[in-house]
Amino acid sequence: QVQLAESGGGLVQAGGSLRLSCAASGRTFTYHMGWFRQAPGKEREFVANIIPTGSVTSYADSVKGRFTISRDNAKKMIFLEMNSLKPEDTAVYYCAAGGIGGQYDYWGQGTQVTVSS
Repeated sequence: QVQLAESGGGLVQAGGSLRLSCAASGRTFTYHMGWFRQAPGKEREFVANIIPTGSVTSYADSVKGRFTISRDNAKKMIFLEMNSLKPEDTAVYYCAAGGIGGQYDYWGQGTQVTVSS
Protein backbone atom coordinates (compact mmCIF):
# COMPACT_ATOMS: atom_id res chain seq x y z
CA GLN A 1 0.00 0.00 0.00
CA VAL A 2 2.96 2.31 0.61
CA GLN A 3 6.65 2.04 -0.15
CA LEU A 4 9.24 3.94 1.86
CA ALA A 5 12.78 4.95 0.95
CA GLU A 6 15.23 6.59 3.35
CA SER A 7 18.17 8.76 2.37
CA GLY A 8 20.64 11.17 3.94
CA GLY A 9 22.72 8.87 6.10
CA GLY A 10 26.48 9.03 6.20
CA LEU A 11 29.54 9.64 8.33
CA VAL A 12 29.70 12.63 10.65
CA GLN A 13 31.85 13.76 13.57
CA ALA A 14 30.47 13.90 17.07
CA GLY A 15 28.68 17.19 17.58
CA GLY A 16 27.72 17.41 13.93
CA SER A 17 24.35 17.26 12.21
CA LEU A 18 22.55 15.20 9.59
CA ARG A 19 19.10 15.33 8.06
CA LEU A 20 17.45 12.08 7.08
CA SER A 21 14.64 11.98 4.55
CA CYS A 22 11.99 9.36 3.84
CA ALA A 23 9.97 9.43 0.64
CA ALA A 24 6.65 7.58 0.52
CA SER A 25 5.04 6.23 -2.62
CA GLY A 26 1.34 5.56 -2.44
CA ARG A 27 -2.12 6.90 -3.11
CA THR A 28 -2.51 8.45 0.34
CA PHE A 29 -0.24 9.79 3.06
CA THR A 30 -2.42 9.66 6.16
CA TYR A 31 -0.17 7.39 8.21
CA HIS A 32 1.40 7.81 11.57
CA MET A 33 5.08 7.94 10.70
CA GLY A 34 8.07 7.00 12.76
CA TRP A 35 11.83 6.72 12.82
CA PHE A 36 13.54 3.72 14.40
CA ARG A 37 17.16 2.69 14.63
CA GLN A 38 19.16 -0.46 15.16
CA ALA A 39 22.79 -0.53 16.27
CA PRO A 40 25.02 -3.59 15.80
CA GLY A 41 24.21 -6.25 18.39
CA LYS A 42 21.18 -4.37 19.69
CA GLU A 43 17.44 -4.56 19.18
CA ARG A 44 15.59 -2.06 17.04
CA GLU A 45 14.53 0.94 19.10
CA PHE A 46 12.05 3.75 18.74
CA VAL A 47 13.46 7.19 17.92
CA ALA A 48 10.56 9.51 17.04
CA ASN A 49 7.05 9.58 15.63
CA ILE A 50 4.61 12.07 14.20
CA ILE A 51 0.85 11.93 13.73
CA PRO A 52 -0.76 12.34 10.29
CA THR A 53 -1.34 16.10 10.61
CA GLY A 54 2.15 16.70 11.95
CA SER A 55 0.84 18.59 14.97
CA VAL A 56 2.00 16.10 17.61
CA THR A 57 5.41 14.47 17.86
CA SER A 58 7.16 12.27 20.37
CA TYR A 59 10.75 11.24 20.98
CA ALA A 60 12.83 8.71 22.79
CA ASP A 61 14.49 10.15 25.87
CA SER A 62 17.90 9.49 24.35
CA VAL A 63 17.29 11.92 21.46
CA LYS A 64 14.87 14.43 22.95
CA GLY A 65 16.13 17.97 22.49
CA ARG A 66 18.58 16.93 19.79
CA PHE A 67 16.42 15.36 17.06
CA THR A 68 13.37 16.81 15.31
CA ILE A 69 10.86 14.84 13.24
CA SER A 70 8.74 16.63 10.65
CA ARG A 71 6.59 15.84 7.64
CA ASP A 72 5.54 17.40 4.36
CA ASN A 73 2.28 15.75 3.37
CA ALA A 74 2.14 17.46 -0.02
CA LYS A 75 5.47 15.86 -0.89
CA LYS A 76 4.68 12.61 0.97
CA MET A 77 7.90 12.88 2.95
CA ILE A 78 9.09 12.83 6.52
CA PHE A 79 12.39 14.06 7.89
CA LEU A 80 14.61 13.58 10.89
CA GLU A 81 16.89 16.49 11.73
CA MET A 82 19.68 15.22 13.96
CA ASN A 83 21.85 17.69 15.84
CA SER A 84 24.60 17.34 18.45
CA LEU A 85 25.22 13.80 17.28
CA LYS A 86 26.95 11.35 19.58
CA PRO A 87 28.83 8.12 18.78
CA GLU A 88 26.00 6.20 20.47
CA ASP A 89 23.66 7.48 17.75
CA THR A 90 25.47 5.23 15.27
CA ALA A 91 22.89 2.85 13.79
CA VAL A 92 20.85 1.97 10.76
CA TYR A 93 17.88 4.31 10.76
CA TYR A 94 14.52 3.11 9.44
CA CYS A 95 11.45 5.01 8.35
CA ALA A 96 8.10 3.36 9.12
CA ALA A 97 4.42 3.95 8.42
CA GLY A 98 1.62 2.84 10.72
CA GLY A 99 -2.14 2.78 10.95
CA ILE A 100 -4.75 3.62 13.54
CA GLY A 101 -3.80 0.74 15.82
CA GLY A 102 -0.34 2.12 16.47
CA GLN A 103 1.56 -0.69 14.79
CA TYR A 104 3.96 0.00 11.97
CA ASP A 105 3.00 -1.96 8.87
CA TYR A 106 5.51 -0.63 6.34
CA TRP A 107 9.25 -0.15 6.58
CA GLY A 108 11.99 1.34 4.47
CA GLN A 109 15.30 -0.35 3.74
CA GLY A 110 17.26 1.76 6.21
CA THR A 111 20.10 4.24 5.94
CA GLN A 112 23.38 4.04 7.86
CA VAL A 113 24.38 6.82 10.23
CA THR A 114 27.89 6.64 11.66
CA VAL A 115 29.10 9.16 14.22
CA SER A 116 32.82 9.23 14.92
CA SER A 117 34.54 10.61 18.00
